[in-house]
Amino acid sequence: MLKKLTKHGNSLALVIDRPILDLLKIDPDTPLDVSTDGSRLIIAPLDPSARRKKFDTAQEWAHKRYGKAFQKLAE
Repeated sequence: MLKKLTKHGNSLALVIDRPILDLLKIDPDTPLDVSTDGSRLIIAPLDPSARRKKFDTAQEWAHKRYGKAFQKLAE
């Protein structure tokens, strides 16, 4: 399938056809992982385990930084 980029404001956009979105179970709320191998653009739904790892990392950071404040708010 050949596609062309379309102008979207000051950026370029790639329109993904509905059958492909349905096949990959992608909807407007699906987080996507965008990467490259140096010559190709790779777009895939974010691996739930990778998403969970990012969440856990952010939660741990917030707890270290604001843990005492959270505890005071809970009291």
